Amino acid sequence: MLVDVETRRPIDLLPDREADTLAAWLAERPGIEIICRDRAPFFAEGATRGAPQALQVADRWRLWHNLGEAAENCIYRHRGCLRQTPEQPEEPQQHEPEPAASSSWPTGHRYAERIHAKPATIHALLAAGHSKRSVARQLDMTLNTILRYSRAATPEEMFTGQWQNRATRLDAYKPYLDQRWQEGCTAAWKLWAEIKEQGYPRRYASVRDYVSRTLRGKPQPVGPRPSTARAVTRWLLTHPDALPEVDRLQLKTVLANCPELMALSEHVRTFGHMVAHLQGDQLPAWIEAATSTTDLPSLRHFAQHLERDLNAVGFTLPWNFGVVEGHVNRIKMLKRQMFGRAGFAFLRKRVLLAP
Repeated sequence: MLVDVETRRPIDLLPDREADTLAAWLAERPGIEIICRDRAPFFAEGATRGAPQALQVADRWRLWHNLGEAAENCIYRHRGCLRQTPEQPEEPQQHEPEPAASSSWPTGHRYAERIHAKPATIHALLAAGHSKRSVARQLDMTLNTILRYSRAATPEEMFTGQWQNRATRLDAYKPYLDQRWQEGCTAAWKLWAEIKEQGYPRRYASVRDYVSRTLRGKPQPVGPRPSTARAVTRWLLTHPDALPEVDRLQLKTVLANCPELMALSEHVRTFGHMVAHLQGDQLPAWIEAATSTTDLPSLRHFAQHLERDLNAVGFTLPWNFGVVEGHVNRIKMLKRQMFGRAGFAFLRKRVLLAP
């Protein structure tokens, strides 16, 4: 989509997102002076090759969005700081129900529940004079299974050896899973993703089974859950004057527990001030400060990408990419109306001629 940012009207629609296509289109129009573009590499390459005389301006919203993603990754790496809440002294109460959880009999497992329910019925039928073959036919079970039940005095004897003391690759990660469960993380897929980053080689099913059979029966922590990385990111990206008092106090508590997140907050606030006030002359100093941070690798990576595209990230011109986003939404509406019944040529005419 190519839009005249002065008239705010679309002027052309290209068939693809290749750099060669954009460069050829720009080369035919040598009078272009300013190009507002996305930060995708093919846009940058096409604009540089097709209009070397033009000044490129990157999308400020996309820059702010990318900074938010980098900040969330940094906060997630320091998620241990989010657990230090004022209600932490009440934690010892969480260990009171442990005697029930220490039982060797598993809860919520279909095989174990079936074993626990069958012995009484089988022993009652045998005591009434039924033969083992007759009991097997009545209960639709094999004779060998009936023999095993008849020899077992308690259901626990049937269960011995099924899962008890069997080593698995998940055993090394169970303390971490138990800790994360007590911290309030109850999503099995998220727990699996975390231990997978630590080197866990197996698939999601093993973690899901451990969560459903073991962790679901454990009590949850008393009191409010720790703040999530996404919530803290939202607080950092919100202007301090627009942040509710409750969120501001929670953010203050989180930052006080972690010097790294305090430094991240300063970088985010400084970057936001530069974007809002078009202070592009301060950007090189910000990049240098962000690149030197060793405890915030995602922020350093974001700053390095800015340095590569520094000519287009200036924050000194009033032009922005917002008008294009509005037309992109309109294109999506037109495509839904057409339901794939027409080709690119007809779509291009509708985009350029529709009011």
